[in-house]
Amino acid sequence: MSFIGRHRLWDPAQEDAAKDVQARIDAGGIDTVRLSFPDLHGVLRGKIMAADAVPGALRNGVAITSTLLLKDTSQRTVVPVFSAGAGLGLTQLQGGADMIMVPDPTTFRTLPWAGGAGWMLCDLYFNDGSKVPFSPRHLCRDQLAALGALGYDYVSGLEVEFYLTRVLDPNLALSDSGQPGTPPDVALLHHGHAYLSEQRFDQIEPIVDILRRDLKALGLGVQSMEVEFGPSQCEFVFRPEIGLKSADDMVLFRSATKQICRRHGYHASFMCRPKWPNVASSGWHLHQSLTSRADGSNAFAGADGEALSPTGRHFLAGLLNGAGAAAAFTTPTINGYRRYRQNSLAPDRAAWGLDNRGALLRVIRGVDPGATRIENRAGEPAANPYLYLASQLVTGMAGMKAAIDPPPPEDAPYQAERPLLPKSLDEALANLDQDIDLRRAFGDRFVDYFILIKQHELSRFNAEVTDWEHKEYFDLF
Repeated sequence: MSFIGRHRLWDPAQEDAAKDVQARIDAGGIDTVRLSFPDLHGVLRGKIMAADAVPGALRNGVAITSTLLLKDTSQRTVVPVFSAGAGLGLTQLQGGADMIMVPDPTTFRTLPWAGGAGWMLCDLYFNDGSKVPFSPRHLCRDQLAALGALGYDYVSGLEVEFYLTRVLDPNLALSDSGQPGTPPDVALLHHGHAYLSEQRFDQIEPIVDILRRDLKALGLGVQSMEVEFGPSQCEFVFRPEIGLKSADDMVLFRSATKQICRRHGYHASFMCRPKWPNVASSGWHLHQSLTSRADGSNAFAGADGEALSPTGRHFLAGLLNGAGAAAAFTTPTINGYRRYRQNSLAPDRAAWGLDNRGALLRVIRGVDPGATRIENRAGEPAANPYLYLASQLVTGMAGMKAAIDPPPPEDAPYQAERPLLPKSLDEALANLDQDIDLRRAFGDRFVDYFILIKQHELSRFNAEVTDWEHKEYFDLF
């Protein structure tokens, strides 16, 4: 029996989808299939399989080195993989041993920018069929199952800001290699600061239209493409999806956008705040609600003019209480904390408001109570989507289980007497380390692992001499 069949790793929908994938490959026109999984940082990694090797992958998966889950954002492996238990107490990782990528056939699609290429997301397992505990996709799916046990489905929508520029020099000289290498030199596509200007949009429309066509061909539900405030900054908004799909769509959207742009001489960056003059920070606003499995209704919709139902209020209160620890997942980079500023359309404290864009949590009802939702405005576009969504589920469900109510909404959120959000990744990790709910839901092993990897990034950052330091001290002292 195959590895997938022996360990019952697919449900009936995946088994049916695998037959369809094989039929499409047999029909011709597909030369390779990219098998990808999201790592700790939400970056897709994997292998490109020849089409005639895919049937084997659909039976037994594909082996891949486990060190890919042990790297920081510089691509350095930061744990002693050749020591006992790889320094993490897991003998399955020792020596950089293999794990198994198991394709999820329901995610199969062809890549319109790469002729003859198919693509599938994968889940990670050890050789004994057990889940790899550091796999973000498994972790998010587990939290969705916990929500389902309470009688609800999770609905979320993406609203993602990023920068589109033209590549002037890719900086591919031998001296530019490294961990990390030299980023490309780029030029703006427009001067910015004309928010939602049709004229500015027309300046970026040539590459945006290519993106729109290819993303539509991928089946991603792009609803609008907008000019943001910053120079060459734009925003894509997606239709709401149920369950894991928004996270799957986000990793594919980021990866596809970067690939498509680069092939046409452009650069897309989901870094929160590039070091440019007159820059504006990019955010990822996550719209979320719950649907009742009993009757399909929006479980957040309030009655008799109330903004939120009791379920919605409890979920909101949980998000507020857990915001300081969840920041490690909503804002997992050092750079992301440059965005939390007063009066900046980004939050600086755990406050909520009714249709208030200065609050951490913006409750939106609009003209249709069925569309009632909570918008979390803390996230950065570089966040791992599986961990972002999972952190919302854990903290929101904690509020539901405890039946706690939030404080009153704030009209002036930047002056509210509410707990401040972390000012740095270091502070966010300290909050996460002490958080009972996230540790219980994710497991101590995962939380300790996440903190270890991110602290390695912090230690490298703290060892660097910055431009600010040189300017501040070199002449003065």
